[in-house]
Amino acid sequence: MKKRTFALALTMILASAVFLGACGGSDSSDKSSGKKDDDKFTVAMVTDTGGVDDRSFNQSAWEGLQKFGEENDMKKGQDGYNYLQSSSEADYKTNLNTAVRSGYDLIFGIGYKLKDAIEDVSKQNPDSQFALVDDTITDRDNVASIGFKDNDGSYLVGVVAGLTTKSNKVGFVGGVKGEVIDRFEAGFTAGVKAVNPDAEIDVQYANDFAKADKGQQIASTMYSNGVDVIFHAAGGTGNGVFAEAKNLKKKDPSRDVWVIGVDRDQWDEGKVKANDGKEYNVTLTSEIKRVDIAVEDLATRTKAGDFPGGEKIEYGLDKDAVGLSEHQDNISKDVLKTVDEYKQKIVDGEIKVPEKP
Repeated sequence: MKKRTFALALTMILASAVFLGACGGSDSSDKSSGKKDDDKFTVAMVTDTGGVDDRSFNQSAWEGLQKFGEENDMKKGQDGYNYLQSSSEADYKTNLNTAVRSGYDLIFGIGYKLKDAIEDVSKQNPDSQFALVDDTITDRDNVASIGFKDNDGSYLVGVVAGLTTKSNKVGFVGGVKGEVIDRFEAGFTAGVKAVNPDAEIDVQYANDFAKADKGQQIASTMYSNGVDVIFHAAGGTGNGVFAEAKNLKKKDPSRDVWVIGVDRDQWDEGKVKANDGKEYNVTLTSEIKRVDIAVEDLATRTKAGDFPGGEKIEYGLDKDAVGLSEHQDNISKDVLKTVDEYKQKIVDGEIKVPEKP
């Protein structure tokens, strides 16, 4: 009798242990850690302060990530592809750590301003994979770096500006001065001077990538001083340059006032209906920087098991990752022909475009 009672008690204890063990596994695994199913590839990007709707650098990256998601039947969200928006630089580490805790297989940091944050977070999370756009970290295997030959593309829009200006005065509006924007300024200046040595170039910085009002203020001063073409490399701040150009065009449709966009085709940003009732566009061209191509390409490689950790991948004229946008209605055929000639010289190595002003 005692043996049967002991056996029954032992059976009940073992059954209870199995039940409690199952409940404990449910509480402590996927739900609490935020981890996804192992067979699903997920990817996220952390923006800089310009935000995902800056109509420039971050937006281009998001468009590339969306395309990757659509091509792989992924949905927006933690189980597919997503973005985390940074309102200030203090958000960079927070957002990167949130992406790590969410279990994303690949995490993009969009813009060189995230370099320090990615260096810290990637070191603390060696099993997570990161990609830094527009800067370089090559001393660790869990970070891939994406670079662009911005100076080459800027040289070509400089050629356009130098041959289009009628006042012989052009402007450059930068966001925050640094190694990346230096390439834009240096290339643009060299391109202008190559075809128009007598042109004056007004260079000013807003010291911010997300202040459209500051961009508009700088543009207003430049246009008032006779500048008729402004190239901006200022992210969301550049929206203010477009706003000022459109205001001037609206008031005086006969006035030559142009903006050269950056990072993505900013043709739509230049559309304006003037006081004469006609539609115009103040976008002369845009220097495209195919962040979308780079993001989509690296996500595809990583999903296939080919993550280039510790490497830097550069995109330039040879891959059509930089250059002029497709909308070229406001550029003369002769100017476009000259642009093609200079492009070939750069690709062939006959012209070495400077990286610093």
